[in-house]
Amino acid sequence: MVHLLTPAQGGALLTIRVTPKASRARLGAAATVAAGRPVLKAWVTAPPADGAANRALIELVSGALDLPKCDVEIRRGHSDRTKTLFIEGDAGELAQRLKKALG
Repeated sequence: MVHLLTPAQGGALLTIRVTPKASRARLGAAATVAAGRPVLKAWVTAPPADGAANRALIELVSGALDLPKCDVEIRRGHSDRTKTLFIEGDAGELAQRLKKALG
């Protein structure tokens, strides 16, 4: 599995490429962006207006990792499709939860 999580103080960073207005919300496979860094693909049903897609993404990720929504926050990319999330917790445990969520 590609290393998607980067350890950070108090948690881990996760870069996600999100597609809004999808037919169903889900997490996908890892991909590589033009800069050569790995990202996790995600789809949300919410439109990208008024922060709805961002809220849906936080709900999707927190649900997949079995964490409260307050433990997931967008650090970069509030108005971009590629976002960096900060996930609070132990980076090793979060990596295990992500691996399990992606099956």
